[in-house]
Amino acid sequence: MSHELLESDGDSSQDVSDFNWDDYLEENGAVSVPHHAFKHVDQGLQTGLTPGMKLEVCVRSETDQPYWVATIITTCGQLLLLRYEGYHDDRRADFWCDIMTADLHPLGWSLEQGKPMRPPEGVREKQPDWEGVLEKALAEKCSAPANLLEGPQRGKDPVDLLSPGCSVELQDSVDPGVAWSAEVEENMGGRLRLRLAGTERLPDTQSALWLYYLHPHLHPPGWAKEHGCTLRPPSGKLLFSERSWVNSDRPAIAAHCFTEGMKLEAVDPASPFCISPATVIKVFSDECFLVKMDSLRGDDSGAEGVGSFLCHRDSPGIFPAQWSLKNGLPLSPPPGYQGQDFDWADYLKQCEAEAAPQHCFPTEQSDHSFKEAMKLEAVNPLSPEHIHVATVTKVKGQHIWLGLEGLKQAIPELIAHVDSLDIFPVSWCETNGYPLLYPIKPKGGSLTLCVMCLCTGQGNGKYCCPKIFFNHRCFSGPYLNKGRIAELPQCVGPGNCVLVLKEVLTLLINSAYKPSRVLRELQLDQEDRWHGHGETLKAKYKGKSYRATVEIVRTADCVAEFCRKTCIKLECCPNLFGPRMVLERCSENCSVLTKTKYTYYYGKKKCKRVGRPPGGHSNLEGGVKRRGRRRKRRKQLFVHKKRRSSASLDNTPAGSPQVTDTLSSRGEAPQKLCLDTSPLEWSVTDVVCFIRTTDCAPLARIFLDQEIDGQALLLLNLPTLQECMDLKLGPAIKLCHHIERVKLEFYQKFAT
Repeated sequence: MSHELLESDGDSSQDVSDFNWDDYLEENGAVSVPHHAFKHVDQGLQTGLTPGMKLEVCVRSETDQPYWVATIITTCGQLLLLRYEGYHDDRRADFWCDIMTADLHPLGWSLEQGKPMRPPEGVREKQPDWEGVLEKALAEKCSAPANLLEGPQRGKDPVDLLSPGCSVELQDSVDPGVAWSAEVEENMGGRLRLRLAGTERLPDTQSALWLYYLHPHLHPPGWAKEHGCTLRPPSGKLLFSERSWVNSDRPAIAAHCFTEGMKLEAVDPASPFCISPATVIKVFSDECFLVKMDSLRGDDSGAEGVGSFLCHRDSPGIFPAQWSLKNGLPLSPPPGYQGQDFDWADYLKQCEAEAAPQHCFPTEQSDHSFKEAMKLEAVNPLSPEHIHVATVTKVKGQHIWLGLEGLKQAIPELIAHVDSLDIFPVSWCETNGYPLLYPIKPKGGSLTLCVMCLCTGQGNGKYCCPKIFFNHRCFSGPYLNKGRIAELPQCVGPGNCVLVLKEVLTLLINSAYKPSRVLRELQLDQEDRWHGHGETLKAKYKGKSYRATVEIVRTADCVAEFCRKTCIKLECCPNLFGPRMVLERCSENCSVLTKTKYTYYYGKKKCKRVGRPPGGHSNLEGGVKRRGRRRKRRKQLFVHKKRRSSASLDNTPAGSPQVTDTLSSRGEAPQKLCLDTSPLEWSVTDVVCFIRTTDCAPLARIFLDQEIDGQALLLLNLPTLQECMDLKLGPAIKLCHHIERVKLEFYQKFAT
């Protein structure tokens, strides 16, 4: 998608890639809406497999490798925590597997394929009548869908399945019995740009439609025929009263009790800036009905599609009469209304109509995380291809009022439901490579418009950088967080070399365990000069800001080598990012590497401490050195735990870790750690036992409640501990220190 810099009223010297949400929030003393408030965004990251589903998995610990039924306990991206059928509530044998590599199938697959079914030894000991257990499990209607375990959808989240060129069907906004086909032209993080069939030669402004992939009127091919709908082109502009469905299977719609002619208050989806009187003009079924914005002018009263939109009982933007008055909000009279002050009683008498009773509307909830002055990103309803920085200006029940920023011409505040599919958390645009409109201050001091965009379609080819791909399956090295790398956009560019590469490096810095350390590795030195362009890059870590000058190549012929050498600097796979996309297997065979193996195969430096790297560079701005102090000699206390037999990773419980730990008599952090078994083999009980040997023993209950085993322990970092365990910074840092010690011992002793 090519987004050009929008025309502004003044001359701005600020670079289009200078916008940074952290700086913006800090400068304005504002906070962002929590990420978990946007349910539709989280839904887009799920694979469709949910806890409670059952499937068949190969039991590799058995000689003939039979299959057995397992239940999904927890999901984490493409990782599944499974429990064999027959263990009931016993969590000791739970195991993790990767959807992409594990031998998983829906219930009944083994019988169809003639494969043997037999439980592992632990189940046979617990369940002598395991055949009966199997028969009962296969009879349950809770199998994981076959399409999520096999075929092209395997391991993919729903967003990735809607690639450009896919066909979909759109249900009409006025008549639910009508649908029309469309083609996905672009998918940006789940926002789909659709082109209606038969409009290929029309300009985008007349035929392009932007919808989030979870929109209730969006369906797979064949849906219309299956539901007896007529395939017919839409008669006018598509308007939907949307609702975000937070489950992969859309829930049943509650029956309504509206009748034709009832009056209510509504927000017009075509112009969601005010609340006005509206009328139920048609009832299609006990599930859906048609609402039309009132007009007393008489010029469009006969046009059913003008100002009309399809609703169900729980649709956002419809309210009982007097709702605005009770909430202290203005109600905009219908066009053509005579009089200065609108009065519902007079209006109903004038129209000879009745208001929809209160019981027709669901009980209004207010359990959400949106508060006034919070920041987010929101779609401009007047130009749906644009997303703006936005501020919550008002909150009433389940609806919020938003002020859009970065507008050339001011528009009224936008009214949106908290579950709207057109609002997103801060940095969503950056994460998905989508341009963000934001306000900047030119020299004159007045606000103007700028687009966070890399490619304007202009410039000399010599200085035009090709697309830079992030190959998240490649080895990420000791400095970069693999999970954050996986969240980056698939590519950046094409565009000006300096702008594209600056954006790439900024994304990498923000994906680091310690951004200040990566900035140190990238900063300009005298040993390796590219004779390029010096750019100042920023990093934030633990509340401190860092800056350093980084040299970036200016011409396209140097880009590939620059990316490769930068990867080597960061001790990651040379193909982690660059102008070449790694489709399946990396040419460097980096998938076999661990963080300790890297130096042996690729490293040109002396072996460094693995895990999370040490702090920032001494000459980075904002870095403050602390004066050293002599440590007192410590007494040693060795804690030995009874060793149990360890087990392999073949879906069996692991043995307890034998821990030799040196503790300070003053209660300070332990300094020495020796593990007798690999943390990968630890069960939940083993992890709890380890935590209890540290000065974070009171937190052991959290690890038990959240069923964190050894594999999950190695995935934890400081942000995860704070968010998932709801810990304050101090205890989280202390706990993270112990986890990093386990990681270090694992990398040095067991990962080679």
